[in-house]
Amino acid sequence: MNDYTRVKFTVVPNEEAATDVLAALLAEVGFESFVQEENGMSAYVPQALYNAENIATVVEEFPLQGFAITYESEIIEGEDWNAEWEKNYFQPIVLGEECVIHSTFHKDVPKARYDILIDPKMAFGTGYHQTTCHMLRAILASDMTGKSVLDMGCGTALLAILARKHGATDVVAIDIDEFAYENAKENVVLNGTPDIEVRLGGAEAIKESDSFDFVIANINRNILLMDMKNYVRCMHKGSQIFISGFYTDDMDVLKEEAARHGLQYIDYAEDNRWAMMRFTKR
Repeated sequence: MNDYTRVKFTVVPNEEAATDVLAALLAEVGFESFVQEENGMSAYVPQALYNAENIATVVEEFPLQGFAITYESEIIEGEDWNAEWEKNYFQPIVLGEECVIHSTFHKDVPKARYDILIDPKMAFGTGYHQTTCHMLRAILASDMTGKSVLDMGCGTALLAILARKHGATDVVAIDIDEFAYENAKENVVLNGTPDIEVRLGGAEAIKESDSFDFVIANINRNILLMDMKNYVRCMHKGSQIFISGFYTDDMDVLKEEAARHGLQYIDYAEDNRWAMMRFTKR
């Protein structure tokens, strides 16, 4: 059973800047998904990684002044995850006429060029978070016809699926979490893209023989810094990499690490301090 703990944070005053900082700090101690609530935010962490002392430290050392934060936790059992999302959170995501993301339980879904079905279970990546939206738009704006794509930290495999539907012909999706791996395999079949290769693991799952035209890594700053060299190793001259999962404050250190490994900065996008950057290999 892959159970999760939901920690519901009440933030007073409830300002997005505060919940964004809180989410970033919690991500560093294992939390994987965050949902805005009327009075704050719910955060989800695998039960095996739940540590009450870590949460207490994050709250006690919260860097922004003028906010009062309280919290309570509960276990969400793995089999209840779909019902939890259907009841509370996961609504169809529509990106203009280009892409609509929805689950099998959604009805009356708008028509779009790309229709993607995602049943998230306990794997995260439904298109709600700003970083995922950045990646979706970057994929849609890129010519991926006949290209090879690596989706690192794929979660539900949403980005890999869109890349395949957008013309990529050789797509690999990798996630270190076994439940995400199983869910990704289910979603690629659900979307009629079973030729996407889903692998279980971290950067070590990138093979020596791999070579990709695009690398997509929507993870977090620390993992991006640690594994940048591994991503570059599977790129060739002219390959592009999209990275996200970090704040604009983190851009400089990520640019420096990218440059150390022969990547040339192209541009970035941001939404409420969440950023995505694009690089190409020299």
